[in-house]
Amino acid sequence: MYIDQLRNALQMKENKEDAEKMKQYMRGQFKYFGLRAPAMKEAFKNFIKENGLPAHRELYSFLKEAWSMPEREMQMAGLSIADKLKKEMTIKDIEWIEYIIVNKSWWDTVDHIAKHIAGFYFTKFPEQIHPVTERWIASKNIWLMRSAILFQLGYKDKTDKALLAHIIKETKYEQDFFIRKGIGWALREYAKDNPDWVWEYVHKEELSPLSYKEAIKNIKKTKQIS
Repeated sequence: MYIDQLRNALQMKENKEDAEKMKQYMRGQFKYFGLRAPAMKEAFKNFIKENGLPAHRELYSFLKEAWSMPEREMQMAGLSIADKLKKEMTIKDIEWIEYIIVNKSWWDTVDHIAKHIAGFYFTKFPEQIHPVTERWIASKNIWLMRSAILFQLGYKDKTDKALLAHIIKETKYEQDFFIRKGIGWALREYAKDNPDWVWEYVHKEELSPLSYKEAIKNIKKTKQIS
């Protein structure tokens, strides 16, 4: 099977010493083959060159298999394949996007999904933005909520600031670190394109100290902090 061939290709590059370090860095949540970024990139590139990509219609089942495997590199490889197939997305692909957000969830996968996969999906199907993000917020799943906060990270000057403000309003009282950090990150990134709006926003809205601190990192040097 394709998934087994992929796993074998990555396992051949196994580095047990690095695997243990990576496991410790991720608080023992995941096993690793121990492939650092350059080795992972090379192994994946060679595998795709030899075996090609799965068909888009097989992507959901492939991702479920990748997410069922213990080694974190398998989920990372799954994200790389999803990236390569995302131009073929259909409106129904929100199903697997949500699946990989809520399963084996941690910042290393979720942040990539939010920006590069969900963010792309919403540019292709903008009519889905409001119903999906509202559902994510209402779910109280911190990773779906974080994804709603972060999906516009790559939008730059096309960021819907009214939507961003609404999502922050709906999530800013959550106590979770990843929610509060995510709010700050989203604002910090948008500040690169619209620092005046962000500066005004953070000083009229009640944000957590963490969110505020993160939000103004890019603008505090050019503004007088009161």
